[in-house]
Amino acid sequence: MSTENPGEQPPEPPLRGIDLARRALEEARAAAKASGKSVGQGRASRGALRPRRRRRGWSGPGPDERDPQPLGALANSLAKQRGWSGRVSEGTVLGSWARVVGDDIASHASPTTLRDGVLHVSAESTAWATQLRMMQAQILAKIAAAVGHGVVKELRITGPTAPSWRKGERHVRGRGPRDTYG
Repeated sequence: MSTENPGEQPPEPPLRGIDLARRALEEARAAAKASGKSVGQGRASRGALRPRRRRRGWSGPGPDERDPQPLGALANSLAKQRGWSGRVSEGTVLGSWARVVGDDIASHASPTTLRDGVLHVSAESTAWATQLRMMQAQILAKIAAAVGHGVVKELRITGPTAPSWRKGERHVRGRGPRDTYG
């Protein structure tokens, strides 16, 4: 038998972890209630100076504004703010020609300039130039779908250029030498 007083209860084991935190929270609430302050179950009141900010838990599987954003989205928003959207769209047409019109067309034709909505395209042969002129509406639709409407309004398709017979500083106007080919 023990030598303790028969009316006393054995000492409580020391609290640990969550039990210790729970007891501290209960004591703090009891002290706040005794002093007359309002006690909320959630967070402490923020007062009138700071607006309430909604804080969520984990972002979850879906996209969230806190997730890292792609660099392209940042570049697009910067271009819109600075008024560079038109120039960026023009650069997309010239820089991503193969992606915009397809590999088949891009292997036989290349864009040369884009000014005031007119895209100049140089084809590798006269046959391809004729074919591209017949497909002009479809090409314009592909460009509009890729970069937006109004960037390219018209296509000017040219075939290959003939070699120049003009040599030296001085030359004669007209058709040039007529006896070259017999």
